[in-house]
Amino acid sequence: MKATWSGMLRFGLVALPIRLYAATEEHPVRLHEIHVSDGSRVEHRCFCKAENQEIPYEQVGRGFALGDGRMVRLTDEDLAHLPLPTKRTVDVLGFVPFEDIDPISYGRPYYVGSGPGGDRPYSLLVEALARTGYAAVSKVALCGRERLALLRPRHGMLILQTLLWQDELRDPGDLAPSTPVTDRELELAEVLIRELTGIDVGEVHDEYAHALEQLVDMKITGGELAGSVEATPSPDLMAALEESVRVAKRAHRRPSARPQP
Repeated sequence: MKATWSGMLRFGLVALPIRLYAATEEHPVRLHEIHVSDGSRVEHRCFCKAENQEIPYEQVGRGFALGDGRMVRLTDEDLAHLPLPTKRTVDVLGFVPFEDIDPISYGRPYYVGSGPGGDRPYSLLVEALARTGYAAVSKVALCGRERLALLRPRHGMLILQTLLWQDELRDPGDLAPSTPVTDRELELAEVLIRELTGIDVGEVHDEYAHALEQLVDMKITGGELAGSVEATPSPDLMAALEESVRVAKRAHRRPSARPQP
């Protein structure tokens, strides 16, 4: 893998060289923008408002807008000299129990690789975090902005997980329902949860791409797709819970198919 960032990791007076590698890659199904009247591709071009003309991408730079409307141009060299301590340093601010971090704050994960001469302090931090159950809250500058990040151990190495700032978490307001539930409903829901406990996430696959291929094939051949089954609210909550528990118990009692000798 190609490193996306390199610098130093500092905790206390200990510093070690590290490299960050993207730990995930998404595989989205991309649909192209087209002109609906003739099906041709639509392009997005760079356009200068002042000159009222299209310009090549090579002439596109970056700028910071001031409150009075003026634009201050910033070059790559300017940004390279940004006076930010975390630009080349993952600075550990402190340690917290891993479970204290609400997953709603999670951003993108990165594998942390050790740089030259950093193996020993790297291994020390991994083992210390694993033994204590703590994670390191840090700050680092990534992708053009300073981010809060969490350093945690996973399978013998460090993972750096970017975190959202607190002011980036939206207040849900009054979205949470206030309708009370009965003790019997709660009891059945708990039974259903226990019956459905245990799932191999690795066996779950994205069906959207396959469904899209079927749709495209039908559009080409002139065929028709069977309509998808839409879920509807359960009119009788107790009946739905009881039947769900019965179905889940039958599924658990069903013997697994074994090949005959």
